[in-house]
Amino acid sequence: MVIACILVCCEAGKFKEVIEEVRKITGVKRVFGVHGRWDVVVELEALDLKALGETVLKLHGLLGVRATETLIGF
Repeated sequence: MVIACILVCCEAGKFKEVIEEVRKITGVKRVFGVHGRWDVVVELEALDLKALGETVLKLHGLLGVRATETLIGF
């Protein structure tokens, strides 16, 4: 099992829509908006690094997402 936090930068005014779409992704445990350089934090569990990478690519491709940074727990 791989645990990760994904930091998401959204297009202006799109963070609520991004949060709604992220909640639909398998493996997402929590998602919430934040203030600062990043707009959304996603806590995610995946079976392995390959599955994590596939999920992050899906998340990065959502409408309204400008950039992501993945922090992998150990």
